[in-house]
Amino acid sequence: MPGDGALSVWEKSSTVRVVPSARPRKLAKVPFVELADGRLQGVVSSGSDIGRVYVSSVEAGTYAFACSTNNNRPCGGARGMFCNHIRALVGEAVLQYGAERVARYLKVEVDAAEPDAQTLTDVMAATRPAAAGSSAAARVFSRFLRQLAYLELAPSTAPVPEMQWFPTTRAVA
Repeated sequence: MPGDGALSVWEKSSTVRVVPSARPRKLAKVPFVELADGRLQGVVSSGSDIGRVYVSSVEAGTYAFACSTNNNRPCGGARGMFCNHIRALVGEAVLQYGAERVARYLKVEVDAAEPDAQTLTDVMAATRPAAAGSSAAARVFSRFLRQLAYLELAPSTAPVPEMQWFPTTRAVA
């Protein structure tokens, strides 16, 4: 029983079910996208400068949005409305997680039987959301850099030191 000190088997397990992508994504434009911290957030590559990326986010429920460069400079296109970076982020989130899951997470009420990224973006933009502060950008960009660091590791079956706090699935309590 939860609450009486005894943990269920599910609660004892710290493994997370990995959900495969709804459809394959190309990582060149939006290399990092996640549904976390009450936001859809991620990193979007600049279309004009290969050395620049944008950290974009949309808050669940309010659809307050933020978009700034990795150097914390504001996006020129996000003046009172969703910029192209945020639109690309929503599109890639739909590819990664599926439109229904993204809509449910962001609390978007969609009438369409099979919503798509354009429909979700249009519904959110129609509410005229406010611009949010870029305070979360540093955390999102830091998570993106950490993910990139794992890609530099040589393939191995040995445990990754900072991931060792996860118990094995066959561990006996």
